[in-house]
Amino acid sequence: MLKLNNLSPTEGSRRQKKRIGRGQGTGHGKTAGKGHKGAKARTGYSMKAGFEGGQMPLHRRLPKVGFTNKFKKEYLIVTLSDLDRFAAGAVVNRDALLAAGLLSDKDSRLIKVLANGEISRSVTVEADKVSQGAREKILAAGGSVKE
Repeated sequence: MLKLNNLSPTEGSRRQKKRIGRGQGTGHGKTAGKGHKGAKARTGYSMKAGFEGGQMPLHRRLPKVGFTNKFKKEYLIVTLSDLDRFAAGAVVNRDALLAAGLLSDKDSRLIKVLANGEISRSVTVEADKVSQGAREKILAAGGSVKE
């Protein structure tokens, strides 16, 4: 019967560690698997990541691409169909979108409302930007817009 006190690994599943530099008879003696001379045979050897033996490294052979504008404003897109889930007369702002799960608490993007979908309830929208089509549809539904 198999118990904790008589457990053993299956045959061939465990191997002994390769002991290098312990004599010719081991098959890993003399140069200890490091070949003859050269930097790689020495102790303390380390090669920089991306070093290609003096050839120009790949990260320097490839051209620089693009430009990142550090003043770019990123917007979270909110559609009218997203706003239709709010109750009539509700104020839809950053806090309301956060509570509805349309926005995460770490999201620092500005909010822009686009006219995708339809809105049937009158809501007060407080956003950083609202498209002209979205503004017209919100006002037609009886709501108001504050930018």
